[in-house]
Amino acid sequence: MDHHDGFREFVLARQQALMRTAYLLTGDAHLAEDLLQSVLIKVAGQWGKLSRGGNPEAYTRKALVNQYISWRRRPRPELPSAEVPERAAIGDDATLDRIVLRQALAKLGPRQRAVIVLRFWEDLTEAQAAEVLGCSVGTVKSQTHHALTRLRTIAPELAHLLNDPEIVEVSR
Repeated sequence: MDHHDGFREFVLARQQALMRTAYLLTGDAHLAEDLLQSVLIKVAGQWGKLSRGGNPEAYTRKALVNQYISWRRRPRPELPSAEVPERAAIGDDATLDRIVLRQALAKLGPRQRAVIVLRFWEDLTEAQAAEVLGCSVGTVKSQTHHALTRLRTIAPELAHLLNDPEIVEVSR
């Protein structure tokens, strides 16, 4: 029996969800691919242990967040590009909201951004997010509160999204 048995199936089954998380963390499709690939290499190395009794999904999510935070700590030089980035055609309010929200998320610190992604996109509970981030539930609560406050300051045009009663309750 190969110690990688089941790894391929895990990746095929969870790749889309993990890629979404990576994209929401990085805000860039190419960086998200790089992030996910580097994490999956680490997961493959631990697969024997994970498949025998660990939680591969939780381990992989935690590795994504940790790797993303690690990348954000290292300064990277900007690389010139011969191509001008494409601009999205703004056709409706939802599209505009997504663009503004993505830009606002990019201005958050890595841990605050991770908390917002895990709590609101991945729909994890405070306890689950705390486990992924390796911190206390209280830290998740305070980081969520501070991140939402910062988002309200950075992007007041998103007030209709950030003033949802459920979000207001979570941030208290």
